[in-house]
Amino acid sequence: MDDDQFREAGHQLLDFALSYFNGLRNRPVLPDVAPGYLAALVPPEAPQEPDKWEDIFKDIERVILPGMTHWHSPHFHAYFPTGQSPPSLLADMLSSTFAIVGFTWIASPANTELEMVVMDWLGKAIDLPKHFLFSTPGINGGGVIQSTASECTLTAVLAAKTKVTTFLLQQNPSLTPSQVWDKLVVYASCQAHSSVERAALLASVRFHVLNTDDKLAVRGHTLRAVVQEDRNLGFIPMTMVATLGTTNSCAFDNLEEIGVVCKLSACSFSFRKRTDIEEAFKVNPLYLKHDNEGGKVPDYRHWTIPLGRRFRSLKLWFVFRCYGVSGLQAHIRRQIDLAKEFEQLVKEHEHFEVVVPVTMALVCFRYKEMQVWVMERAEAAASARSMTEAEAAASAGYPRTLNLQLQVYGDK
Repeated sequence: MDDDQFREAGHQLLDFALSYFNGLRNRPVLPDVAPGYLAALVPPEAPQEPDKWEDIFKDIERVILPGMTHWHSPHFHAYFPTGQSPPSLLADMLSSTFAIVGFTWIASPANTELEMVVMDWLGKAIDLPKHFLFSTPGINGGGVIQSTASECTLTAVLAAKTKVTTFLLQQNPSLTPSQVWDKLVVYASCQAHSSVERAALLASVRFHVLNTDDKLAVRGHTLRAVVQEDRNLGFIPMTMVATLGTTNSCAFDNLEEIGVVCKLSACSFSFRKRTDIEEAFKVNPLYLKHDNEGGKVPDYRHWTIPLGRRFRSLKLWFVFRCYGVSGLQAHIRRQIDLAKEFEQLVKEHEHFEVVVPVTMALVCFRYKEMQVWVMERAEAAASARSMTEAEAAASAGYPRTLNLQLQVYGDK
């Protein structure tokens, strides 16, 4: 592909992206395909000779689109949609253009330093305490863009494990790491995302679930009682992973109460120093060392599980600059207003009810005869191929969390 062909192909893909987004409303959310559909549409081996770009472009429609679940369709309600915008797409293109692997500062200074800047922008935009910012003098704070939310959780759990283990071994030199690890406990709400339990599994520590109040929030007295019970059994409280807008209900745990309990019980709750993260992942082979290591800027390879890193901060930079903080605030507030409007419509409907107080832009509602409805749908969905039984019946779809809500509110 020469320069002219690349330019033409780029224009084609840009036009395709615009056409795709503008036509999403008219596409069925869920693809009408069976598992294994794609292998029948492509050759069993890679082509020995180059294909023409025109043929490749045509195959987007023939091969790819028939198997796409359209996450950004206005009719998609199975999960939260992924974040996407035109500036973000353009930043992705620029990131791929540079094609860096930013594991150290010297590997791409702009990559590291732009991430530091935009993470401070984000921290200030959501009014985080100053000790979380790079720019606060004399404070060992800062932020990092992880690959996924699940990776964030695992990173935090592993960092807490290292921090608690190091402290206990210093206090009790006769202990071995394995003796400590066998007793460590991670705590989280029964409403917490499944990634928390998975993080505990991958970190090889125990996971204890906490009950919630009528607003689906973990309270301080609940954590205190479970921590004390675990201590009596010889376990060691390691960390509490609080929920801030959990997936199935957007519930927020009571951070003020939980924080007090964690402080009194020496249970990790947050990291005030970036060294708490770095110590968990620091490995220094000779080929990764450089003269500026340990200076004013971090080596993000010590902050994450993967070594390699893309230039993801470009996306945040583009979005902040194209929309501004005020534009992002207006968008979020508009979504919250729409949620409140929809909540009122549900309350006024004779067949539906809101099952948890509406927080932010998530409305959890159900059919009033939910248990009967779910049993009927479960039987119908036994042989269905859809992600959720409702999605198979209509392009709009219902959230998978309906089943979870039935468990939580099964007494209604």
